Amino acid sequence: MKRNKHLLLWSSVVTLGLLVVAAAQENLFKDWRRLQQQASGPDGGIEVRLRQVVVPALGVIDRCITCHVGMAPGESSVLNHPVLKPHPPVPHDPAEFGCTTCHGGQGRATELADAHGDVHFWPEPMLRGDESYAGCGSCHTHLAVPRLTDLRHGLSALERADCMSCHRLDGRGGTLRPDGGGMEGPDLSLVAASGFRADWYDDHLAQRARATAGPWRTSVRDLSVADRDALDVLLKTRVGAPRLVESKALFQSLGCRGCHQVNGVGGDDGPDLSREGLLDPGRLDYTHVPGSRTVQAWLAEHFREPARVVPGSLMPLLGLTEPEIDLLTFYMLSLRPGDRPEAFWPADRIRALRFGEREFRTDGESLYAGFCAACHGPQGEGRRYAGIPPFPAIANRDFLSIASDDFIRETVRRGRPGRRMPAWATAAGLRPAEIDAVVSHVRTLGGVVVEPDRRPARWVTGDAAEGERLFARACESCHGSGGRGGEGPALANPVLLETATDTYLVETIGRGRRGTSMEGFRTPSPTRPTLVDAEIEAIVAYLRRAQGGS
Repeated sequence: MKRNKHLLLWSSVVTLGLLVVAAAQENLFKDWRRLQQQASGPDGGIEVRLRQVVVPALGVIDRCITCHVGMAPGESSVLNHPVLKPHPPVPHDPAEFGCTTCHGGQGRATELADAHGDVHFWPEPMLRGDESYAGCGSCHTHLAVPRLTDLRHGLSALERADCMSCHRLDGRGGTLRPDGGGMEGPDLSLVAASGFRADWYDDHLAQRARATAGPWRTSVRDLSVADRDALDVLLKTRVGAPRLVESKALFQSLGCRGCHQVNGVGGDDGPDLSREGLLDPGRLDYTHVPGSRTVQAWLAEHFREPARVVPGSLMPLLGLTEPEIDLLTFYMLSLRPGDRPEAFWPADRIRALRFGEREFRTDGESLYAGFCAACHGPQGEGRRYAGIPPFPAIANRDFLSIASDDFIRETVRRGRPGRRMPAWATAAGLRPAEIDAVVSHVRTLGGVVVEPDRRPARWVTGDAAEGERLFARACESCHGSGGRGGEGPALANPVLLETATDTYLVETIGRGRRGTSMEGFRTPSPTRPTLVDAEIEAIVAYLRRAQGGS
């Protein structure tokens, strides 16, 4: 009995001690308490307490401002520790949306690791440092994003014209000079959101003409038409979020939409990337990912060596530079749309998802870059990736001299079933006017006007049986048995045979494609047979028979 009393007594003492330690840790030694005890406001110290932002419409309860007190409504003047500083300027009130809506993390937590989401099984870790601006993609969908070369042309023109002697852009520029040059002009970082004069250049010239001295006289430069257009393109992208538009422009320029959909637009050869920024780090395989086990590290390594990180991946090795990998990783992290009421959607997302406005520019050059360049090359020169059949050089002059605009248009519209060329005349693809723009751009790349074909579409009357024998001897090694494809294109493809004229097929075999492995069979060669026109027509007749014709 005495032993039991001692056991009860000492276990009670230990339990009481644990409760005292827990109470002290909770009420005296929490990191957020120490931070708030160091803080000073306009009237001295601040009240030490939990603080939170509650947004019922979004289901948000964020206690991040318990540590980041300066970001709490009405407390932006709190000082004495870097964590207490106010939120950087943004076009909207951070308290209107909460913290985790943009930054991720675990809003109700008050411990550092928990709040930042650096714990097992938390699916949405916080975006940090330069990556924090990727959180703007939670709501925003930038529209009419140009190619990266156009965007960088605008940045180059901005610097060459010395515009940044007066204007700031993403924290740079607008510095007054000892010689009196420059002035505090408007900050251009958000100029696309607030609007700007369409005749800004003429207005600047008029101001320069009226001035007799000072910045208006010395800093305003004459600009070429190309530079003015590039500056217009640049200004229309300035909606805040440094690097976000640039990263999206790189994605558009590399032709990634040729294989991937974003917000319902793009190819279906690769996975849909619309929610790539919400990848759960606990479900990723880090076997071949060095460094930290984060989504950022996984994405970056996947861009470096896709098939190594994801065995069996069809994504080719693109040979990207490290800055390009950083930008693409940043863009992937921005693809994090939440299930938020439309009342909280910004105008750009509504215009894109409800009214069908494009997130990319729709001139032929931009469309080609966004949908075609990854496979066919930036200049239509064709591409070859390890382990993948080569993609045709569609700007080849031999091809464009015999391929009509209608043939190219139908190729874009209907694709090549069974091959990696998708049909783009779909809801997720290109609109008729956009397909026409792509065809015009392809024609421009080659600089060749097609020769008119006065023959009917089907005029060949060759011997199909002889053509089968000739095909096996001269063509099968590249184009596969029965023309089903190999190193060369699949000639038995039904869409190709439906849209190609006999003249196109005969001339392709006869002329070949200079600069490729397809040499013209009318030209004598010691390495392959030479074919006369009757033999070429027999091969075309064989292909037509394979199509199901007579």
